Amino acid sequence: MKTLKYIFSLSLIVIVFFNCTEDDNDLSFVDNVVAPSNVSALFQITQDNTGLVTITPNAENATSYTIKFGDGTGEEVTVKQGESTTRIYTEGTYSVVIEAIGITGLKTEVTKELPVYFRAPENLEVKAEIDSSNPFVLNVSATADYAASFLVYFDTSNTDEEPTILALDETVSFEYLSVGDYTIKVVALSGGTEVTEATQVITIEKPTQLPIDFEIFDATVFQGFGGASNEVIDNPDTNGNSSSKVGKIVKGGPENWAGNVITLSAPIDFSTKKFITMNVWSPRAGGKVVLKLENLTEASTNMEVEATTVGNSTWEEVTFDFSEIDTSKSYQKLVLFFDIGTIGTGSADWTFYIDNIKQTTGPVSNYAPLIFDDFDGNSNITTWAQDASVLTLNTANVFNKGINTSLKVLKYDDNGGQYANIRFDAAGNFDLSTSSTFTLKLYVPSSGLTGSQTNKIQLKLQNGTAAEPWAMQSAIEKNIVLDQWQEITFDFANDGILGSANPLARTDFNRVVLQLNGENNTDHVIGYFDDFAYGSTPPADTAPFATDDFEGNGTITTWAQDGSVVDTAFPIGVLKTGMNYSNTVLKYDDNGSGDYANIRFDVTPNFNLNQKSKFTLKLYVPTSGLTGSQTNKIQLKLQDGTAAEPWVLQTVIEKTIVLDQWQEITFDFASDVVLGQQNPLDRTDFSRIVIQLNGEGNSDKVIGYIDDFKYHN
Repeated sequence: MKTLKYIFSLSLIVIVFFNCTEDDNDLSFVDNVVAPSNVSALFQITQDNTGLVTITPNAENATSYTIKFGDGTGEEVTVKQGESTTRIYTEGTYSVVIEAIGITGLKTEVTKELPVYFRAPENLEVKAEIDSSNPFVLNVSATADYAASFLVYFDTSNTDEEPTILALDETVSFEYLSVGDYTIKVVALSGGTEVTEATQVITIEKPTQLPIDFEIFDATVFQGFGGASNEVIDNPDTNGNSSSKVGKIVKGGPENWAGNVITLSAPIDFSTKKFITMNVWSPRAGGKVVLKLENLTEASTNMEVEATTVGNSTWEEVTFDFSEIDTSKSYQKLVLFFDIGTIGTGSADWTFYIDNIKQTTGPVSNYAPLIFDDFDGNSNITTWAQDASVLTLNTANVFNKGINTSLKVLKYDDNGGQYANIRFDAAGNFDLSTSSTFTLKLYVPSSGLTGSQTNKIQLKLQNGTAAEPWAMQSAIEKNIVLDQWQEITFDFANDGILGSANPLARTDFNRVVLQLNGENNTDHVIGYFDDFAYGSTPPADTAPFATDDFEGNGTITTWAQDGSVVDTAFPIGVLKTGMNYSNTVLKYDDNGSGDYANIRFDVTPNFNLNQKSKFTLKLYVPTSGLTGSQTNKIQLKLQDGTAAEPWVLQTVIEKTIVLDQWQEITFDFASDVVLGQQNPLDRTDFSRIVIQLNGEGNSDKVIGYIDDFKYHN
């Protein structure tokens, strides 16, 4: 950071701005009349060594002011709101008293120091800090001997910028529109003709990464092409999406492939979350939206997924499935096409809004839920209770339409209770680390509402055994739409959390509380719930079983090797880091003497890939265990172990690996790209697993460590 200071002559006005928030004589309890507050004074000192000061008072709830000049004369003057007075001072510091008078005569008095000096300010120090809540906001304060006030320029390259007045002991702020390096200038002013100034170079930066909500966003990375335009605007429709800011996209001509791109600051991490969801507002039903992920520099490295929107000028969540993406490549651009193939007109019918772009682990499992109630007689929730509301179980579904044609539902009737809610306690505590999602269907008719309440639902998790269960609750809040059935998911692993943070670390939650339109309102709200569900119960595992944690727990009895050395109980030692804290692992040592080095095991009965298609393991390959220039990769091969040449008809999945860290790798023969024989799900003769690091036909050395192998669905 560079700082330049110098003194020069300049004839202008010194402006001093003081604030005070004292509330003396506050009689707000009498007929709602309050004394003036936030009393301030603007001191303007002419920079001509005359000492002429213009004093302009201001306050809330004031109609006039008495000003005592503090110069030893005892003189004072009264001015009306919005008026000023002048006074000539000699050099010195003066205590100016501002008495603000309200319409009923209530008064608030403050005293502020007025420094009047004719020499140039000295020892100028500038403090410029990025705001902790917004990386685009810069806060500036300054100190200097003999200074009465300061002028701040937030971008010296902008020759049209009007300076911002900075008073002594105050801070001024400015919000930049984009990232970059900016030179700010602070000018210290006294009552003389000479000033002192300093400059500093500050850097505004805001990484653009998922999730994106546009509330604090670098708009320079959001661009249109082919006739499409975009901008970040105030949310025009908060029904269904309460965000303040959203992205606006307008598709015009001339190209039918017109679209928009958001360039991220770093590649997307697809190691665990391979779905991307986005809130979309589309003006018409049945439109198509394509999300294309591209490499930063190589557009040919990409994957695109198409989704259909419900549309009809409402917010909806659209999901894009990237589970088949090649994770060996990097993707740093989000490219959006609305109705690709059709030329847009730039009209309202071609105006779209987007928001809340984020990664997820995918849709809720289709397995049977752990806890459920369909209010048609299928439930393992024994008791529903209510607070300050009327709860009716298994009542007729009077809105039998849309996504819910059930016969019975739960009716929730809050007739204005402050803390109205419904709830149930589970038989055991929730394990959110393994099952974190709750789903339900909801219908709220507009005819069942009074007042101007915000339409929303909260699902709260509490410890039902605590004296005050609400004190340490964690909650998720979702906006809702009226007059239609909607399915809502609350995911405590991915959604924003209110109340107690880190719910996945909690093991004491056993109560679910549902609340419509929040607390502390006396409005009426009626809602209908159906198909409540929590978590999922995977189906029972089926043979063959293939697991090994290399600590004596597993079903794999024998690991064999070709051209390598295998140790199935190797002490992990210093490799006990990251995601793996096991004591022992499998050590794979290919010393380069075998062109076909690998490890393997056989199972009985043969693999049924239609029932279970996935193999997962943890892997660590240290740089120190490699020689040569081999490609760092792992292959998992399926073979018929009874064949004379098992490798001839093998099917293979290959994954790129990273060095010097534990990684969990899944090989899915139902969805991954396969090498060798195709259509592995049609095969019933696979009985052997072969694992090979860095491929065949090389004489380089490679050492790897494998742990927690499992075959699963």
